[in-house]
This record gives sequence, structure tokens and C-alpha cells, in this order.
Amino acid sequence: MDDNQKLPRGFVTPTELPDEQKQAEWQGQNRAWWQKNPMRYDWGDKISAPEFSREFYEEINRRFFFDSARYMPPKERPFDQIVPFSRLPQMDVLEIGVGNGSHAQLLAPHCKSYTGIDLTDYAVNSTRKRFEVFGLKGDIRQMDAEKLEFPDASFDFIWTWGVIHHSANTGRILAEMNRVLRPGGTATVMVYHRSFLYYYITTAFFRGILQGGFLKTRSVHELVQLHTDGAIARFYSKKEWTDLVSSVGFALDSLIIKGQKSEIFPLPASKFKDALMNLTPNAFSRFITNTCEQGSFLITTLRK
Repeated sequence: MDDNQKLPRGFVTPTELPDEQKQAEWQGQNRAWWQKNPMRYDWGDKISAPEFSREFYEEINRRFFFDSARYMPPKERPFDQIVPFSRLPQMDVLEIGVGNGSHAQLLAPHCKSYTGIDLTDYAVNSTRKRFEVFGLKGDIRQMDAEKLEFPDASFDFIWTWGVIHHSANTGRILAEMNRVLRPGGTATVMVYHRSFLYYYITTAFFRGILQGGFLKTRSVHELVQLHTDGAIARFYSKKEWTDLVSSVGFALDSLIIKGQKSEIFPLPASKFKDALMNLTPNAFSRFITNTCEQGSFLITTLRK
């Protein structure tokens, strides 16, 4: 987030939800942010391949899956620890928040049917072009997940990775997910975790005190928002998240914490930081982020 960007009006706590007056305003800011900053994994190193080419998508995949393998090593394919690949051929699958389509390409070839939605036309256009380039089948639509345009009981499995905590009202999306799932259907969801390491050590101590961040902001919450993605980014404790999902009728099948390797190095992006990360065993970073639950990814499997 740009240091000069203001937080949405009234977004003053890590899990704040809007009242009816702020709902449209917050979602408008959310849509505008992601339209301007699509998830291309090219923040510090731009992709040289032509946009929407095969090489463009392959480079996005390489960057994304290289990073994910550090905190979640695959056995056969990325994310196979938490994606039920063996059961997907019998499942109608919905993905909420397709981005540039890396997960869509991972899921679609294995599903009975694949449907992906996103709030922005850039993401929908890019993912449709990806499907054309790689010869994939699926239905990609522009849609607000807070108002899903599907009948009740339409899907067996929902996948959403790092998306719904950015929406104006995360609880509304969860309720809609519950509605469109079939009885016994499941959803795997990643939202941001309010870990002590990231929230209080990295942000409050290093960015707030050592780097002077508290001269610009009034709280840890505001400082976190300045250094994360999206116009809104909620960070949940485990209890806050489990209370929210249970309030809309979901049962909790599993909950795990994971996190990116970069989270254990509270330093600005640089060649020095890259060298430190390369010298540090992935097993050590996983011990901190996953085993000690200091990562910023809160991953749950929910059952209707």
C-alpha cells in the first residue's frame, strides 16, 4: 500500500466490518485498488515477457509456486497438502478471487467443473486469456463474492486464497459460500493471521520504532495497513476467525498456520535480504512460521 494512501473511513481495528453506509464505499476502494495493482508477483522485479503470453503466465507461476514450496513443500504438485486433488474429478469447484489464474490453472484440469470469479475486470480478462493460452476449460466471471450469482447448493468445493479478508464484509462472503455449497461440501480458505512475529515484532518494533513509522501513523493497525496489500486487509486471531466462520454455519475441519520465508527477516527488500533467505534452510523458516504458528497465513478447511 502507498504510504500516502488513506485507510477506508472507519476501518480502525484489524477485523473491522462496515456499517451499511460504509459498505459500498469500502468495496469501491477495494475494487479500485486491485484493478490498479493486479497480483502479478512483480513488485520488485518486473516480468519481461509480453503481458498475457505463455511466458508471462509461466513466470508468474514460477515465482508464486517457488515461494509457496518454501512453506508448503509439495509431494507431487503445488498445494497438494491442502487441495483434495484425488476427489476433484467428482467435484464442481468454485474459486473466489482468481487473480492472474495460477490457482485456476492448478485446479481446472482436475475438476468435474471449474468456475472462477473475481471483483476486477483485469483479473477476469487475464485468467480467461490464460485459459485460452493453455487450452483449459472453465467458466470465468466478474462477480462480487458478497453477492454470489449462483443458486443454492451449486458447488462441492470452494477454494479462496488470500482474498476474502480484503473484501468490504468478509462475513457476507462466508455466508454466501455456505449458501452455494452442497450439504457436506467443503471450502479451503486462507486469510491473514495476526501473528506476534509479523504484527508486533516486524511491524511495531522494526517499522514503527526503528524505522520511524509511528511518526506517520497513530497505531500498529494503521502501520500494518501501510505495508500490506489491498485497500483493506484484515488480520485475524485464530479465535476471531473460528468464531466468525461458526457464526454463519460452518463446521471447522482443520486449521493450520503457515507463512512466507521472508516473514522471519524484518528487513526491506534488498539483495542482502535475498542472500540471507537463500542461506537459511527452509526447514528453519517453516519451524518459525508453521510449527510455532508465527506465519501470516491462517488456513482453514470448512464444512457445510
